[in-house]
Amino acid sequence: MRIASNSLVDLISFYHSELNTIYDASEIDAILNLVLEHYLGFSRNDLHAKKNENLNQSDLLKLYFCCKELKKNIPIQYILKEAWFYNLRFYVDAAVLIPRPETEELVDLILKENKTAASFLDIGTGSGCIPISLKKNKEDSNVYACDISTEALTVAEKNAVLNKTQIDFIETDILNTELSIKKIDKTFDVIISNPPYIKSAEKEIMTKAVLDNEPHLALFVNGNDDIIFYKKIIDLCEQKLNTNGKLYFELNPLTADNVLQYSIKSKQFKEVTLLKDMSGKTRFLRAQNKLI
Repeated sequence: MRIASNSLVDLISFYHSELNTIYDASEIDAILNLVLEHYLGFSRNDLHAKKNENLNQSDLLKLYFCCKELKKNIPIQYILKEAWFYNLRFYVDAAVLIPRPETEELVDLILKENKTAASFLDIGTGSGCIPISLKKNKEDSNVYACDISTEALTVAEKNAVLNKTQIDFIETDILNTELSIKKIDKTFDVIISNPPYIKSAEKEIMTKAVLDNEPHLALFVNGNDDIIFYKKIIDLCEQKLNTNGKLYFELNPLTADNVLQYSIKSKQFKEVTLLKDMSGKTRFLRAQNKLI
């Protein structure tokens, strides 16, 4: 690994030559945008305007070692310790999942459909990207979030401070319904969850970067019941979702119909709908609580 010169254009060529067996050209360009903004404060326009400028040795070393980490299949977000979500910057590390674009779609849907909602609960919050994004766009609302992981909650709390938002965080195991009913001592207009939903059998089709770096506790469903988290949250809604309130799930398309059927079978909701994401996959469920 050697960069031809200190120029920005040679650095860009270096990244493409070193990473082209792991990422395609457009992905490398996206990584470069993140890296150069993070380390040098460069915008995308700067890539063109400053491409023949020389970088100092200190910056060049940072960018060189970043590329070495990328070659180990470590996601750029974990290297930089940051990810962007809903136009907000979040701290991320190996304790939490990297926020995904599909989840941005979920936040967008919730904000559009719940303009008068006053209280929100996010279950399995991870980095806190969902509740923090909701709070930033609905400052007068009360937003709560829970997770089983102490480490994840530490990250979420850090992100609440970073984004200047007031979120009430709760540590609880959502699979323990009795415990969660006690610890979550409020009721809510909207309950949201993007729980672990990947089946163990799907590991073989997942990328090495995800399998080797992201927390399996937040990714995979253990045991024989692939929708156990959804079932427990639906059951919790009987106690914690306000009359006429709404429940939103992010789903695994492979088990979406099973979640739909359990939601209907619960006889708790007056309306249950599956929704597709921008790529056409069944990705979300919306359920509205009964009036009485």
